[in-house]
Amino acid sequence: MSGTPRAKDRPWLMRTYAGHSTAEASNELYRRNLAKGQTGLSVAFDLPTQTGYDPDHILARGEVGRVGVPVSHLGDMRRLFQEIPLERMNTSMTINATAMWLLALYQVVAEEHGADAAKLQGTTQNDIVKEYLSRGTHVFPPGPSLRLTTDMIAYTVNHIPKWNPINICSYHLQEAGATPVQEIAFAMSTAVAVLDAVFASGQVPEDRKGDVVARISFFVNAGVRFIEEMCKMRAFGRIWDRITRERYGIKNPKHRRFRYGVQVNSLGLTEAQPENNIQRIVLEMLAVTLSKDARARAVQLPAWNEALGLPRPWDQQWSLRIQQVLAHESDLLEYDDIFEGSHVIESKVATLVEDAEAEIERIQEMGGAMAAVESGYLKARLVASHSERRARIEAGEEKIVGVNCYESTEPNPLTADLDTAIMTVDPENEARVVSALHTWREQRDEGPAEEALGALRKAAVGTDNLMEATLRCARAGVTTGEWAWALRDVFGEYRAPTGVGGAPLSVATEAGSLLASVREKVGKTAADLGGGRLRLLVGKPGLDGHSNGAEQIAVRARDAGFEVVYQGIRLTPEQIVSAAVAEDVHCVGLSILSGSHAELVPDVLERMRTAGAQDIPVIVGGIIPSSDAAALRAAGVAAVFTPKDFGITEIIGRIVDEIRAANTLPPLEVLV
Repeated sequence: MSGTPRAKDRPWLMRTYAGHSTAEASNELYRRNLAKGQTGLSVAFDLPTQTGYDPDHILARGEVGRVGVPVSHLGDMRRLFQEIPLERMNTSMTINATAMWLLALYQVVAEEHGADAAKLQGTTQNDIVKEYLSRGTHVFPPGPSLRLTTDMIAYTVNHIPKWNPINICSYHLQEAGATPVQEIAFAMSTAVAVLDAVFASGQVPEDRKGDVVARISFFVNAGVRFIEEMCKMRAFGRIWDRITRERYGIKNPKHRRFRYGVQVNSLGLTEAQPENNIQRIVLEMLAVTLSKDARARAVQLPAWNEALGLPRPWDQQWSLRIQQVLAHESDLLEYDDIFEGSHVIESKVATLVEDAEAEIERIQEMGGAMAAVESGYLKARLVASHSERRARIEAGEEKIVGVNCYESTEPNPLTADLDTAIMTVDPENEARVVSALHTWREQRDEGPAEEALGALRKAAVGTDNLMEATLRCARAGVTTGEWAWALRDVFGEYRAPTGVGGAPLSVATEAGSLLASVREKVGKTAADLGGGRLRLLVGKPGLDGHSNGAEQIAVRARDAGFEVVYQGIRLTPEQIVSAAVAEDVHCVGLSILSGSHAELVPDVLERMRTAGAQDIPVIVGGIIPSSDAAALRAAGVAAVFTPKDFGITEIIGRIVDEIRAANTLPPLEVLV
C-alpha cells in the first residue's frame, strides 16, 4: 500500500554553489565540502569568465574572483579540479555564453586525469535566453548564441552521452519577477526553440532524437509559497511530457521525463532580520522534495546571509546540513507521492497548466522565444511583473516578516559583527590573478594558440560544429578572453532590450498617495532649478548583469516624473560619466550587486570631478556591507541603499532630497 513505509529512495544530489578568489582556493573549498557529505559540485564562475573577458580587461576591473572562480585557461581548470576524480563526479557548471569553452576545458582536464569522456556526468547551464531576460551575462546575438548551444548539444550527445549540455534555467526568471505561469511558459518556450534548432541543424539522426530530449534538463526556482511552487513542478512535468510526445514524437516515457535541479529562491532573502531566511529556505526546499512525482534530482540552497554579502564556508555548511537532515533523519523518502489524489493539488496544477500553455501559444505566435526576446516582449513582461510585486510589498499587501511587518527585533548575535558575518575577497587577489595570466601567456607556445584561434574563426564563418575548434583552442593554451574575442570578431556583440520603456504604471497615483506626493516634489524641484524635467542616470558599471533593481528604480523614477537615462548593463565608469555629462543629468545612480563597488564607485567619483561634474550627486545601491557603505559615503557618495531599503518610492524621494541638497535648495517634506 502507498501509505506503508518502504525502503528509502536514494536522496537527490546535494550541492553547494561555490567558487571564489582563485582556482586553488576554490579547489580547497570543493574538497572540504565533499568531505562534509556533499554529493555533487556546483561551480560558480566569476563575471569575467561568464562574459568572455580575461582578468586584465578594463571591464573585469573589480570583478575578478568576486562572485565565483576565475578560469582563464587550461591551467586554471587543472588547478580547480586537482585531486577530484572527475570520472566519478557529477559537476554542475553555471555558465552560459561561454559554456562551450568551459566544457572544453573540463573535458581536456578529465582526459588528462585518465578519465573516459563518455563517462563524464554533469551539467552546463548554457541557457542564453534567460541571460537576455534576467541575468545579463550574454555576449553574442541570439542567432549565433543558439548555434553555440546547438553545436554543443549535438557534440555531447555523440561524445559525452551522460552529460546534460543545457539546463533550461527558469531560476533567474523568478528572481527577475516572473510569476509561476511565466516561469513555466518562458522556460518551455526556450526549450522548444533549442530543440527545434538542434533537430533542424541535421547534426542528430532521426533515431537519436530521444537521446537529445533525454539530456535536456531544467534548473528551476522555488519560492516561499511552497504549495504553489510544488504544483508548479508538477505542471512543468505534464507540459514537458506533452510537448516532447506531441511536437517531437518521443515515445519512450523515460526520455520524456522532466529532469530538474533547483536552487531555492534568493529574491525573497532579506537583509532585515536575516535569521528568518533559514525558515524561508527550508519551506522552499520542501516545495521541490515533498512530492515524489515532482522531486528535484539535485538541490542547492542559498545561505542565510546572502542578502548581506558572500557566504562563508560555515554558512554553506549550514545549508548543506538542512538537506542532510531532511534526507537522512526524516521519513520523507520512505513513501510514494503523498499528494496523489488530492483535489486541491490537482485543481491548482490544472490551472497552472492551462494558463502556461496559453502563454506558450502566445509566444509561438510571435515566432518563438528568440523572436520574443528580440521584440522585447519577454523582458517587458518580467519588468512589469517585478514592478507589480514590489508595489504589493510596499503597500503591505504581500507580507514579508521583518521587512514590512513584525519589524521589532531582539539584537541578532549572528550579525553583531557584520564585518565578520560574511566572507570577503582579498582586494589584492585580482592583481595576483592578472599576473598569473600574463605568466601563462608568456610561457605558452604562441604558434599553436594563434593557429587554433584562426581555425575557430574559420569554423565560425562556416557551418562546422564549433566544439572541435574550441577543444583545439583549449589544448593550445588559448585564454577565455581570446576564445570569446575570436567569436566576437565573427558574430558581434549584443545589447538586450531593457524592458523599462514598456513597463506599465504599477503603483497608485491618486491624490494623497506617496507616489503623487513624490511626483509633486519632483515637479517643484525641477521648477526651482529653472524648468524642464529632473534627469536621473541609472548606471550599471562593470560586469554585474543583475539589472532587476536598476530597472525598478528606473521605472519608478519615470512614474514620479523624472526623465530617466538607462542604457542597460556592462558599462565602464568612463561611459557612465560621459553619458552623465552629455545628458546634463541632476543625479547619477549606480547599481552594483557583484561586490565591485569598492573599486568602481571611487573611479566614477574621480571621473566626475575631472569632468567638472562633482556637484552632481552620486548614489549607490546594491549588496554593500555597512563598512563599505561608510567608506563610500566618506569618498563622496551622497547616499547608499541596500536590500533593507525596500520602499522604491521612498528611495525616489530621497534622490530628490539629494538633488536639492546638492543645489542648495531648502528641503521639501513628502506628505501622505
